[in-house]
Amino acid sequence: MAERIEQRLEDRVPELEQLERVGLFTRKEIRAVLRKASALEYKIQRRALRKEDFINYIQYEINLLELIKKRRARIGYSFKKDEIENSILHRVHCLFNRATGKWKDDVQLWLSHVAFCKQWNAKHQLSKVFSTMLAIHPNKPALWIMAAKWEMETQLSSESARHLFLRALRFHPECPKLYQEYFRMELMNAEKQRKEKKEFEQAKMDLGEFSYSEEILNGEMARIIYRDAAQKIKGVEFHLAMLSIAKLFDFTQDLQKEILESLQTKYADDPLTWDYMARRELELGSLQSSEHTTKQMKVSEMTRREERCCAVFEEAVRAVPTEDMWKCYITFCLERYNRKTNSEELKQKRLERTLSVFSKAHESSLLPEVLYKQWLQLLLESSLLGKATEVAEAATELFSLSVEMWQMRLQMLIQLKSDSVSQCFEEAIKHMKSKGTLPLWTLWVEWSEGTNSKEETEALYQRSLHATTPAESVIMKEKYLDWTYRNGGYKKVKKVFNSLCENRPFSINFFRKMIQIEKEQESCKMLHVREYYERALREFGSTDSDLWLDYVKEELSHPQGKPENCGSIHWRAMKMLQGDLVEDFVSKYTLLQTGHL
Repeated sequence: MAERIEQRLEDRVPELEQLERVGLFTRKEIRAVLRKASALEYKIQRRALRKEDFINYIQYEINLLELIKKRRARIGYSFKKDEIENSILHRVHCLFNRATGKWKDDVQLWLSHVAFCKQWNAKHQLSKVFSTMLAIHPNKPALWIMAAKWEMETQLSSESARHLFLRALRFHPECPKLYQEYFRMELMNAEKQRKEKKEFEQAKMDLGEFSYSEEILNGEMARIIYRDAAQKIKGVEFHLAMLSIAKLFDFTQDLQKEILESLQTKYADDPLTWDYMARRELELGSLQSSEHTTKQMKVSEMTRREERCCAVFEEAVRAVPTEDMWKCYITFCLERYNRKTNSEELKQKRLERTLSVFSKAHESSLLPEVLYKQWLQLLLESSLLGKATEVAEAATELFSLSVEMWQMRLQMLIQLKSDSVSQCFEEAIKHMKSKGTLPLWTLWVEWSEGTNSKEETEALYQRSLHATTPAESVIMKEKYLDWTYRNGGYKKVKKVFNSLCENRPFSINFFRKMIQIEKEQESCKMLHVREYYERALREFGSTDSDLWLDYVKEELSHPQGKPENCGSIHWRAMKMLQGDLVEDFVSKYTLLQTGHL
């Protein structure tokens, strides 16, 4: 092992000598590099290899390369790259090869090697990396796509890219992303060849025997890919993705038409098909801009286009009367409404249209729950308060077991300062029973704090403790304690705390809140602080090491504290804490004793 390391360090000598000779590094820096390299070499020659050691070595070499690059730029020296950089690059590739050979399954390691090759323009090496990586990870489509894109965009080899995509599809015959990227690649290749042919024709150059394939120029390869994919991959999303790729190229009108016809034939009842067909009306028949186009003409044109979209959507909700179809229609209307426009007339038309569609969906009992909130927000923004109240009530009737619906209705009533808030809360709790009602009780007590008397609010807090599930009542106890201290002072909060302690469960914050309240008093008694810690430890002493540490800190820092109690607290903590918490406590306790915590 020592001989191997010695040999590797000797191999470095020529490059280091060159670095010193040309003035990029000093003698002192060369020695430092050798020392660091020696330490790193020892780590990667051990019997028990660690991935981190290879990564650290690789990172060191990359940093060295970057430093050399900066030094070269600074002194304007660009020679001897073969003797210096190429030697280091070769070593990095060897390190990567050893690491990926040992930890073959680590994709991130492979990708780091790929990134390194790209950064230093090591094309030949990258080709090998891709080849080995794909042989080991043929089950990852993203890697095939990455390799094919590199062949197409960097190596300018459509043939190699095509070969990779075809190999990838043998492993993943039903992968949508592979088909999409292969489809895109063939269209890019066709576009590139069309441009080349046009340039040759314009230059009137004789191409001799070489000729461009009409099939490739017209995108026939892409059409074959689409047809093959359409037989294997089902779903509107895939067809729409292929269509959106085809639309990026101006010579694909026939291909777009074929995809569209296939979409309408196979997926006539799918909301996404109708959604696409409706939105397509926005692009069709666009107004030719000229000097004579006035603002009013543009508004009128946009209004006509949006009306054409809505006509298609109206047909859609009749043909496919589902929640998803209405959702597509409403989403479109909301998008148009939220678009900025200087025309008040257009904005008003969009608002009326959106509210009308919401109403129709509601009347058809096909408005999804999630959209009622948006409808309500729109009504409130438009100051249609009567309609908003009506909609909120209808929503809670339809979704009487939805906390979100009741919350939405109550928040609106509170915002409107309605007289029926209390009645609505009662109605909500009656429908919801106890499970999941914490948001409602939280909202109720917060509203009561600002509206009702202290007695009424306290009665509400006490009621909430019994009406919520045990897990949710824990939060209400914390809120009750906090409210009591703010409104009733120290004596009152102590009384409430003692009362609440009679019924489990508790949270750690419940006890911490009471400890904090005690510490805020001018006559803070350690006796009380100790009592609260003891109560907290009875509940959480086995699972919270920080609680024990805070108790120790209190004994050490409080004027009435007893540092001699710390040993006893430490002993009890060691007995009560479970698993790794003991080790965590011991290390922190040691730091505390030495004054480092």
